[in-house]
Amino acid sequence: MLRLFRALRHTEFRIFFAGQLISITGTWMQSVAQAWLVYRITGSSTMLGLVAFAGLAPVLVFGLFMGVLADHLPRRRLLLIAHTTALLQAALLALLALSGRIETWHIVALAFALGFVHALEMPTRHAFVAEMVPDEDLPNAIALNSSVFNFARFLGPALAGAIVTLWGEGVVFALNAVSFLAVLASLFYIRPRPAPQGTRAPGHMTAGVRHAWTTPVVRHALILLGIVSLAGTSYTVLMPVIAHRLFAGEADTLGLLLGSAGLGALLAALRLAWLGGRQELQRQTLLATFVGAIGMLTLGSAQHWGLSLAAAMAILVLLGFSLTTLVASVNTLLQTNTPAHLRGRTMALFSTLFIGFNSLGNLMSGAIAERLGPGTTVLGFGLVCLVGAAYYRSALAGSDGVWRR
Repeated sequence: MLRLFRALRHTEFRIFFAGQLISITGTWMQSVAQAWLVYRITGSSTMLGLVAFAGLAPVLVFGLFMGVLADHLPRRRLLLIAHTTALLQAALLALLALSGRIETWHIVALAFALGFVHALEMPTRHAFVAEMVPDEDLPNAIALNSSVFNFARFLGPALAGAIVTLWGEGVVFALNAVSFLAVLASLFYIRPRPAPQGTRAPGHMTAGVRHAWTTPVVRHALILLGIVSLAGTSYTVLMPVIAHRLFAGEADTLGLLLGSAGLGALLAALRLAWLGGRQELQRQTLLATFVGAIGMLTLGSAQHWGLSLAAAMAILVLLGFSLTTLVASVNTLLQTNTPAHLRGRTMALFSTLFIGFNSLGNLMSGAIAERLGPGTTVLGFGLVCLVGAAYYRSALAGSDGVWRR
């Protein structure tokens, strides 16, 4: 057990961990409530995709620039700015929803504003972890940081589904605004370790791109991440449609489905924290991609097989486990194969591909599902993930079957 939580022995990381747990739970609650609100107002999968795209598109456009900021400005200060802005966004969303004045364009605009926060916060947060723990505990800290995100992904949707059913979406948005106080309090307390000499060295956006392209282990991992982010994670944007059409459910059913994916993701993150840096990350990444693709193909066929809600939840546990294993493994591969002075820019590439390409996938899946239905859309994207697994296998394996680093 001590091995599982060894990075928490560092006081700064332990405080940050607690603040993130509360705040990210609120963020996941808002994400689910927002998706249900959009579907309730419009009944359109295209609008679900548009809102999801608006919330993530700024990462695609500005992510690399934000990575430069994360390498040149104090990361703690940047995180304070990001979380304060997110608090104000959630508060305005709550005010509009509780007053009954909210319209679809409000949701799109506020989602777009939050996307700018994500563009800054994600690479900064990933790089900031390395300032709170020594190098030998970094793989465990990365995995624990992922476990926070995924515990919130498990708990947040279930809470949001229940609260929306009882009191409506506006209450969820208000609770999310309050949750940001926890992470802000932790950041005011934290005094990270001094950055090593040279970690704020001058450089341009292209320095991170050059490092990623000329380092094979980083290049292949990022290309695979882009493929899976485009196709493998966008099933979540269709969950309101799947919950309503395939299982005749409401917000509580949506919470159960997304919470199941979150449970699988949490289990994956805890497993990675337990293993630390001892696992073979490249083989693990390939296996996770393949299993995730099979999960999507199975979920996409649910309407033809007449799967029950319980069976769909089990598939989503598997999907959450495999995709989180992939993303967390790529994260660790990047951070352990990147010098400290390029870490912010490299993690900005990670954020741009993971979140930015996911935004494009959300837009595509919403539009395709409007014409072909959610099942066929998920099925097609599962096939794309299989192509990604085949690419990664061929990129890393030589003709003799020996994996190259």
